[in-house]
Amino acid sequence: MPIHPDLLAILACPHDRGPLVDVDGEFLYNPRLHRAYPIRDEVPILLVDEARDVDDAEHEQILQR
Repeated sequence: MPIHPDLLAILACPHDRGPLVDVDGEFLYNPRLHRAYPIRDEVPILLVDEARDVDDAEHEQILQR
């Protein structure tokens, strides 16, 4: 389930404090740093240690969604 737009508007990446993109309710994505933050049970896990790196191929795929 996607993050509600009002909530997404106030969420920020914990690393660079920039906006995030909701990727099909699966994870929140920081396209500037190529980092994905998981969403578990509809709760965004915005912890730097929980984020994963996204390679260039997946980055392009995310941007095309």
